[in-house]
Amino acid sequence: MNQVNRRHLLQLSFGAAAAGLLSACAAGSTARPNAAPTSPPAAQPTTGQAAQAQPTTGAAAPAAAAQPTTAAAAAQPTAQAAQAAPATAGQKVSIEYWQYFYQSKQDLVNTLIQDFQKANPNIEIVHNSTIPYEQYQQKLAAAAPAGQGPDVVNLYYGWLGKFTQSGYLQELPTSTFPAATLEKDFFPVVQGAKLQGKYWGVPTAVRTLALFYNKDLLTAGGVDPNKPPTTWEEFVDIALKTTKRASDGKLDTAGFAWGPDGQGHQWWREALNRQNGLPPMSADLKKLNWTDPKGIEAFTWWTDLVTKHKVGEPGFYTDDQTSFKTGHAALHIDGSFRLSTFAADAPNLNYAIAPLPAHKDKATYSSFWVNCLTKRATGPRLEAATKWLQYLTTPEVMRQWVEKVGELPALQSVAKEDKYARDPKLGPFLQSLDYGYATFFVDEAADRQAVLDAVNEVILNGTAPDQAVKGAADKVQAMLDDYWASVKA
Repeated sequence: MNQVNRRHLLQLSFGAAAAGLLSACAAGSTARPNAAPTSPPAAQPTTGQAAQAQPTTGAAAPAAAAQPTTAAAAAQPTAQAAQAAPATAGQKVSIEYWQYFYQSKQDLVNTLIQDFQKANPNIEIVHNSTIPYEQYQQKLAAAAPAGQGPDVVNLYYGWLGKFTQSGYLQELPTSTFPAATLEKDFFPVVQGAKLQGKYWGVPTAVRTLALFYNKDLLTAGGVDPNKPPTTWEEFVDIALKTTKRASDGKLDTAGFAWGPDGQGHQWWREALNRQNGLPPMSADLKKLNWTDPKGIEAFTWWTDLVTKHKVGEPGFYTDDQTSFKTGHAALHIDGSFRLSTFAADAPNLNYAIAPLPAHKDKATYSSFWVNCLTKRATGPRLEAATKWLQYLTTPEVMRQWVEKVGELPALQSVAKEDKYARDPKLGPFLQSLDYGYATFFVDEAADRQAVLDAVNEVILNGTAPDQAVKGAADKVQAMLDDYWASVKA
């Protein structure tokens, strides 16, 4: 671990902000890499045409393990994808895999490890999945200087800039995960894992935002429960019709589950702005476009849901997802990862899913957690770690991930299988991946807070939307300027 920049690891450790799991499961630290990517990782649509950021495909088995060297080879049943033992045949190799604690993920990965070890008896995987989300980045950073920690680590894609520039990660082996194959087989949003022209990780699953709607509440409001809103105008109309207040004005049923600190900030940043004809950043990712009149218009439309139309309120039934799952909100913006939560917590909730209402164009926010190789993995450990990483990208694992966790398959071929494409709840999310965008973050937590501060200025203090957005944009632009100023030509 002597190659790891310890100063930046300390920054990662002490600067990591404890953003909530509901904020796209993606808090970031205040650390800035000492050298930014020399070619910007673009935040692009998840469709092959418009994607300006990077890959979308599958991974092959380690060349050293005498496996195929294409991503298609990784798309084989687990028994085939993990047969050959490490090159050091007969030698027991132990590697560590870390992810933050999330019950369904922990349970599934424990099962996957058992299956993998049966096919690879010379590889032992130590699974560290008990770290609370809020402490995850700090624990990773603290372990590195002591030469401890994972060989394979699960990271939010928005953290890759910090972790690559600190020297924590190593590039994926190109013989096993060729870029051309990744970009052919995976959804384009996965290109967000490509920095400086290199891929630093590959996901098992991806996620995106869509509209959740309570069919019973739509019916009660005189709205056809089989016709969810498809435009901004229809969204406001249905939210107004389904909002119910008591005689004293107290909100009984929200037409919209207001939650800027949940998925709301992502909805405005990537979806509403783009739907209104505005890319939130310049193509080179150096200039923020939020203060453009189209950005102000989108922000105003969003905050008007509370200030003008009064179809929702901050803190109603604690938060947005709680108000929806308890049957007290008609419309809700959330991610595909919420399906498993609602299935467990509200099995009788009569709801459906639809793509996000559109305006001038279609757009949504997409994201993913990515499995990466750390600098700790060398020699036989690297060979074993790469083999484990390959296994995590097989179609069989992705199918289990959909069933147990609720996230979408990262391989396009798996996502397009009939049982997923025609699923009434998964289908709309999968359709949305064709126009999903992954945001480029310098510091996700600080970026998120800047948006939340702007929202509070408007809702709580009556600040004009254009002034509130300018304040947020100034903060985020300063982070971008500092980040790109550190680029080494």
